[in-house]
Amino acid sequence: MIRVQQEDFDVGVEIAALKGSRTDIGAIVSFIGAVRDQMGAIEELTLEHYPGMTEAELAKIEQEAKARWPLQASLIVHRYGRLLPGDNIVLVLTASEHRDAAFEAARFLMDYLKTSAPFWKKESGKGGSRWVEAAARDDAARARWSRPKPAAE
Repeated sequence: MIRVQQEDFDVGVEIAALKGSRTDIGAIVSFIGAVRDQMGAIEELTLEHYPGMTEAELAKIEQEAKARWPLQASLIVHRYGRLLPGDNIVLVLTASEHRDAAFEAARFLMDYLKTSAPFWKKESGKGGSRWVEAAARDDAARARWSRPKPAAE
């Protein structure tokens, strides 16, 4: 499931909804990204996106994760609009029978969201405003997924 929204999310509610009454899920991995204030430099973060296109692109990458790993369920919630330090930005949940698949799928989804998802981020603070690009370390993390998936042990 994919949601792109301005409203905040409740992690506990989202996990409970994902799991529901299912008993085949053995692992749920969560990643919550928040706006961080880097030593007083960031007063706000503005996230922009193209409605419709963004959801379609996120759905494609979610389907790729499901093709790579045996997931029972997944959820991506990504916020847009004006956010302040401490506000939630993104939630990724992955559920599988075993933890390895859930961890790897969550990492894969986050590496995509950090580098290639169609969102544009602008940080604003005392020193002015700037559009944020993916860091080299984020691109390197994303690049590892272009290699063939290792065989399951």
